[in-house]
Amino acid sequence: MIEPQGSVAAMASPEAEALAPPPDHRQLFFGMMQVALSAFGGGLSAWSQRIIVEERRWMDNTSFLTGLTVARLFPGPNQINMAVYIGARFQGLSGALAALAGMLLVPFSLLMLVGLAYFSFRSLPLVDRLLAGVVTAAAGLALSMGFKILHQYQRDPVALLLALATFVAMAVFHIRLIPVVLVAGPLAMAWYWPRGAAGPGVDR
Repeated sequence: MIEPQGSVAAMASPEAEALAPPPDHRQLFFGMMQVALSAFGGGLSAWSQRIIVEERRWMDNTSFLTGLTVARLFPGPNQINMAVYIGARFQGLSGALAALAGMLLVPFSLLMLVGLAYFSFRSLPLVDRLLAGVVTAAAGLALSMGFKILHQYQRDPVALLLALATFVAMAVFHIRLIPVVLVAGPLAMAWYWPRGAAGPGVDR
């Protein structure tokens, strides 16, 4: 089968060689709970990548990024969609429910308690400083994930060009996500789609 030049499939990550056995329902529940409880202040995608790919080794980076892309294409919070994707991938509908429960059950309860505490003490300057520090750390986590996955694409000029064009469209020209996805998505799929004959981006 002929792969497009620079295809993600051709860039097998080291994690793929030593993946753990598929998680059961209990592991899905506690794994998603670990993701949710690790990400106070944001940075869920970064923590999810660290826990799912690096620590638990359920997926390699390529599979994780595929799931994250799918999760972002659907309405709703990205990591809720990602939990459903991961659970369904390994255990079907019941796995999706287990992963979703792990993502929501305990964190939702804690959120209610933290919300009550915040509205009781929000007038204190210390609370604002604490929250600013947490948000800054979350931004750093998101950047760290970007740098971690960069090595998979640094030898693929088309992927880098698409990423740069998407960034410029959203950050500089303030184009909304849906139009960007509707344009960049088909372009990327057309370029990386396996072909049986030589064409743009295809090795003979």
